[in-house]
Amino acid sequence: MSRCLGVSALALVLALGAGAGRTTAQQQQQQQQPPDAPRFESSAGVTIVSVDVVVRDSAGNVVRGLTPKDFVVSEDGKPQTISTFSFQEISEAAPAGAPDIQLLDGLEDKVRAEAARAASATSPAATPAPATADTASLNNRRMLTIVFDVSSMQPEDVQRAVEDARDWVGSKMTGADLVAIITIGSRLNVLTDFTSSKEDALGALQALAYNEGTEVDPQAVATAATEAEAESTESSSAATEADAFQEFNNDVRLRALKTVCQELTPIQQKKALLYFSAGMRRSGDDNQVELRSATSTCNRGNVSIYAVDTRGLQAVSAGGSAANRGNGRSLLTGGGMRGFQQLNQTQETLTTLSADTGGRSFTDSNDFGDAFARVQSDLAAYYLLGYTSTNPARDGRFRRIQVRVNRPDLKGLRVESRPGYYAGRSFANTNNRDREALLDEQLSAAVSSTDVPMVVGTGYFRQQGAPADRGNPRGNDRFYVPISLAVPGFAVPVADKATEVQLDVKGEVRDEQGRVIGRLRETIKVPSGGAETLAGRQVFYQSGVTLPPGRFVAKVVVRENTGGSVGSFEAPIVVPQMSGPSMKVSSVVMSTQVQKAAGGRSDNPLVRDGVQLLPNLTRAVGRNQKVYFYYEVYDPAVVEQRPDLRTSLAFYRGGVKVFETPVVDRTTIDEPNRRAVIFQFEVPAEQFKPGTYTCQINIIDSIASTVAFPRLTFVVMD
Repeated sequence: MSRCLGVSALALVLALGAGAGRTTAQQQQQQQQPPDAPRFESSAGVTIVSVDVVVRDSAGNVVRGLTPKDFVVSEDGKPQTISTFSFQEISEAAPAGAPDIQLLDGLEDKVRAEAARAASATSPAATPAPATADTASLNNRRMLTIVFDVSSMQPEDVQRAVEDARDWVGSKMTGADLVAIITIGSRLNVLTDFTSSKEDALGALQALAYNEGTEVDPQAVATAATEAEAESTESSSAATEADAFQEFNNDVRLRALKTVCQELTPIQQKKALLYFSAGMRRSGDDNQVELRSATSTCNRGNVSIYAVDTRGLQAVSAGGSAANRGNGRSLLTGGGMRGFQQLNQTQETLTTLSADTGGRSFTDSNDFGDAFARVQSDLAAYYLLGYTSTNPARDGRFRRIQVRVNRPDLKGLRVESRPGYYAGRSFANTNNRDREALLDEQLSAAVSSTDVPMVVGTGYFRQQGAPADRGNPRGNDRFYVPISLAVPGFAVPVADKATEVQLDVKGEVRDEQGRVIGRLRETIKVPSGGAETLAGRQVFYQSGVTLPPGRFVAKVVVRENTGGSVGSFEAPIVVPQMSGPSMKVSSVVMSTQVQKAAGGRSDNPLVRDGVQLLPNLTRAVGRNQKVYFYYEVYDPAVVEQRPDLRTSLAFYRGGVKVFETPVVDRTTIDEPNRRAVIFQFEVPAEQFKPGTYTCQINIIDSIASTVAFPRLTFVVMD
């Protein structure tokens, strides 16, 4: 494995001296913090574990009338003493004089305050107990959070969801229902905190329909038609460092759901979160750990997610869209199945969120009222048990909860409860041996920590090999796979008077059988320069591993060693089997930074002529930067030992081509040992207006009459 590490940034491109400890710098946008760490403690600091339990008889009916003596609760096989007990049964009317509950007020401000704390390495301020009036006010009340993911939905999707929500509020919402309404877009916005007032809920839905749906005046429609022009310097200047990290994956939405669940954790009652979304597209850049972390936090907070696909019932043509000319060939080649695959991929995360939190998902249906009815039914009656764990260790391990009913006279009972929770973790007093063990635990844990935001990128470049048609049906290709990670400087605390900060990096690459075939381990030492200086930069690390064609999983864990916060990122690696007549192309690397490479031989193809190309993992580009695109073509057809390859870059915004580079012709093979033709473009970003662009790489082999059109997306910030 090779490595490269340092401090980099998103606004300047600097060529620096060689060496593992060298750094590069660039200016960054506004700071934004990672979300709060999960809480599972009462205001008095005593760990109280709450478990909602539904007991059903053989006919599926809820069994009522049980007492604390009828339940046996154990944690990791050890019996626990039930300290709190209640039976929650939602009636049609709320208790007389019960006030509304203010839990979400200032939610975004809390998130920003935590960012400032992370950058200055100060201790977190004590979190006050939620203003819940008195405990009795929440008894026998149904708590429902309605979340509209407007970042994923079209206006008609929003409008359809809002209309069904209005119908439910107007005709089915009871006095026992406490409803909060939230939107997730460029920011998390609380439209109304928990209220039992139909008027307040309808008012919030009306505002949402006007702002995000189709209930807009003609002037607003005209403005929306010129959205590409309207998204100029204002929206770009508002982009933050965290926005850049989360522009092209689902982490921002999952973190928002996680933050909401964290705020609801102090309330012991069972809660429901109704999540309206147009799906989460699995781009391959998503952090798989973030999904598991979000579901774990919701489980600890007794929050069940009910996900609704607002696209409703969809028809996918096996022959492709009528807007595209396909001549029917996709029916024979299997290309028409891509529409079905893409639809399933966008729904997969929604169904996972629901299933893993004890909720339900609603897809391929145009009636969203069923989701509201299911929430009301599932939260109608349940027992709420609480106990103080006999295990005081803050080891971060999973604690398995088992609940059974000790009533021999009752036969055929079925007990429904959550399987367990993850304990908190303490870092201050751990030694080096224990700290290394903690990293190993995070690597092996199904739900590892994501307190430190990070992004990981990979690729593939052929090193050696013979074509699969030389008596070897599988071939013997080997590929260099760079593994790069970046951590925003705001997430790295700097202790008072510290001259440097340290981050531990540990990772593994596993094959489909779960075998470890590659490891990385590094302690990064970065000159602090003060908290303010580091907060405007980015810690960058790169290693690499040689792999054969196949499917693999890379998981990387990063820990900042000031406070002990840990981040993790898990991503699939797909190395293609390059065989057959189709064009063989490497992954495409986009970069905004180059630096002088370390001396000595390197297998990294991104190191050429003493200069190393550093991948831009966030795909966020400043207008004062140059953007580099690097890719390779293998085994081109030749005539008299000479290939004939033509390539260009075309840039699109909103489906409209805005720029294309001149066509480049290549008639020589740059790397005979690898049979590779190398292409590298340099494009000044200043010619693009702020916004999101798609770059299509056009490659034509004139001799073989084959083509390839890989694409990638990036955002230009002012």
